[in-house]
Amino acid sequence: MKRILTYIAVAAAAVLALASCSEEQKRKALLPNISGKAGEVIVVIGQNDWEGAVGTTLRDSLSCDFPQLPQKEPMFTLANVPHNAFTNMFQIHRNIIVVNINDDVTEPGIVYRNDVWAAPQTVIRVNAPDSETAVKLLKENNSTIVGMLEEAERARMIRNAKKYEQTGIAPVVTELVGGSPHFPSGYKLKKKTGDFIWVSYDPEYVSQGILIYKYPVVEGEDMMAPANLLEANRKILMENVPGMFENTYMTMSNYVKPTVKYMKYKGLEFAEMRGLWEVHNDFMGGPFVAHVFYSPDGKYMIGLEGFVYAPKFDKRQYLRQVESIIYSFEWAKNEEDDKKE
Repeated sequence: MKRILTYIAVAAAAVLALASCSEEQKRKALLPNISGKAGEVIVVIGQNDWEGAVGTTLRDSLSCDFPQLPQKEPMFTLANVPHNAFTNMFQIHRNIIVVNINDDVTEPGIVYRNDVWAAPQTVIRVNAPDSETAVKLLKENNSTIVGMLEEAERARMIRNAKKYEQTGIAPVVTELVGGSPHFPSGYKLKKKTGDFIWVSYDPEYVSQGILIYKYPVVEGEDMMAPANLLEANRKILMENVPGMFENTYMTMSNYVKPTVKYMKYKGLEFAEMRGLWEVHNDFMGGPFVAHVFYSPDGKYMIGLEGFVYAPKFDKRQYLRQVESIIYSFEWAKNEEDDKKE
């Protein structure tokens, strides 16, 4: 009898969980689409605090320079909205930070929520009894706040890429490296060799490129060492990305020292290279970001590199777009994976 009652309780809990999920899905389906431009964040905060230490802390964190661009651009574009002006028009914005400073707050902290008033939306609420506590919370949680906003922007772009994916490219890339990013509509295959692919989107005055390449692992070498990664990148660019004129080719710029950082995203461990590119013996250049990682069998290094050429425009959003593409990389599923699903 106890066993039967246990089964009944488990089944009831499962039904309630499914019903709860279903209700949440229905709620989200009824939400309006988000508003606002990519990279924008609305900060709901009192004017005194916006002009004081709390606002300064937020600006130092979120409006600092985007890394490795040829000109200064902020990480995010902030807009201040007072609490009494935070109406429906602003509530459907894509990214919202609500700073609640009130002496009635008994449990200071930061609450992260998605899809509160619109979808796909990110809402961060800072609860503090005073400004000093709010500043402390923001400083302690700086990396989490920045990371959540970056991931929200990235997830939106990847979602759109999957929804409006350009057909025909992923199979070609998968044949070379065993997997592929998701390429949005408009991207075209520009070049393919035995170990290199160039995919490009070229509207007027702008070029966004994705380079996919592989090269063999050298036994006894630390393939992930910064010097080895950068040297391999320079060699691949020189051999595969020619300029418009004779004796011109893409290379890594020495104007700003490139950075190498080791990261993990959805189970994939990789080295991130970030910096500026230029064309040797010419006057073209722009920002780039690359992910380099081992092939599953450990025999090759695989590189995914996104770059931007947009001399007439700011480049932050263009770079975020190509970066989201390389973040969308997925290994190809085999028949066993399909059977498990």
